[in-house]
Amino acid sequence: MQPFDVHRGLVVPLDRPNVDTDQIIPKQFLKRIERTGFGDFLFYHWRFRPDGTPDPAFVLNDPAYRGATVLLARENFGSGSSREHAAWALRDYGFRAVLAPSFADIFYNNAVKNSLLPAQLSAEAVDALFARAEGGPYWVTIDLAAQTVALDDGTTYAFRIHPEHRRRLLAGEDDIGVTERYLAAIEAYERAHPLPPLAP
Repeated sequence: MQPFDVHRGLVVPLDRPNVDTDQIIPKQFLKRIERTGFGDFLFYHWRFRPDGTPDPAFVLNDPAYRGATVLLARENFGSGSSREHAAWALRDYGFRAVLAPSFADIFYNNAVKNSLLPAQLSAEAVDALFARAEGGPYWVTIDLAAQTVALDDGTTYAFRIHPEHRRRLLAGEDDIGVTERYLAAIEAYERAHPLPPLAP
């Protein structure tokens, strides 16, 4: 898993609360078995008109936000179903972090497992960041070790993240990596509790 330490990225404001996983990646695109290729369908029903052409009214279709890697959202981001594909789609599109006042629990855990930082800021900080977006696109620097989001003018906001999730993102450690940290204990247990021989 790609470690997350310090990231500087263009912020794209998605000023909608309760963005659920079916809006992030609609169900008809869940047939792939790989974790890649979902970015093309991210926010599909918002990005595209019924005829398949891009909707210029949707923020991701604004050329000013091309290459954005930080998504700014409202409360309860990632609600709905437990599909991990939502985190896959955001990462595949190019996002490294989502800034929001709150996240759905399952989405939050899926994000961490896919090296996508779910940075929980205060509602006041999120309001200020949306207000800043009214003046046009801007960049932030996210420091996971310090748990801060900083604007170029020096304004800094603190964010919350579970200490274990912070450690895992900094180390780039997925679930398999966590298990491997206990490999010696697992092997010792297996030696002490051998399986019975198979019946003939």
